[in-house]
Amino acid sequence: MKYYLFAFRPRQWTKNLIVFAAPFFNFEFRSEIWFSASCAFIIFCMISSSVYLINDSLDIEVDKKHPEKRFRPIASGKVSISKAITLSTTFFCLSVFFSSQISSLLTIIIFLYFFIQIFYCFKLKNQPIVDIFCIASGFLLRGIAGLVAAFLPISPWFLITIGLSALFLVIEKRKAELRLAINKQLFTRKVLERYSLPLLLRLESCVSTSSFVTYSLWASGPTLGGAKSPWMMLTIPFVLFGIFRYQFISDPEEANRRKVRKPLINCEKPEEILLSDLGIIITILGWILTTLIIGLVT
Repeated sequence: MKYYLFAFRPRQWTKNLIVFAAPFFNFEFRSEIWFSASCAFIIFCMISSSVYLINDSLDIEVDKKHPEKRFRPIASGKVSISKAITLSTTFFCLSVFFSSQISSLLTIIIFLYFFIQIFYCFKLKNQPIVDIFCIASGFLLRGIAGLVAAFLPISPWFLITIGLSALFLVIEKRKAELRLAINKQLFTRKVLERYSLPLLLRLESCVSTSSFVTYSLWASGPTLGGAKSPWMMLTIPFVLFGIFRYQFISDPEEANRRKVRKPLINCEKPEEILLSDLGIIITILGWILTTLIIGLVT
């Protein structure tokens, strides 16, 4: 049973927490809003696991050559491909059904997320730049799903900030994967052969700067059509520190200095960094606490 649970990739469900960004950005702390966002979170856990099962079934031969992915339930043979496809279909149907009970627009988002990711699994994962945007679109659709499920207004600043932040994380992931591939002389992703570290560093610089600027403009308040309170500018240091901290600890040389086990592989997984680094966790909690205080006081 535990192998089936691992096949769902529950650690990846942390990505679905983005649905809760919508209430924070809109200063909505009512219980019914958070209940709706929680429903969207559960739905996205199901649909994302559906995609992961299909992806791992398609990549079974490639994953067998990967230093860590070879231990995944499907790649290791603990879960058969037929069972994985059956479970994937079940999750897909359940996510569509439950989303339809909340909003038809949420159902459309679920379909859109599923088909973009499936198309990515079959074809787009080997197309440089396009692959990055496909993965980032998944984060953006999660954020939109939180808005739609809670029936909150869609803010352009929200979409731009989430989209650019997602691109930053995906580029960081590709950068770590490429460093691992060069270090091991084993390119487990075909698309990595089309990338170079200088290119990814330029892309990283572009989106990290852009995401910080757009967040700062949103935090400046209603004058620019941003946050409901200009006091949100107090959260800007948390965002800037978070970006710097993430880049600092994901650097392979720093990881080696800290004697992290398999540093390049760990840096390949943004969710592990977000869940394990005390500095990142404190930064996130500081941002949440400050936002809560501002939302309740103003």
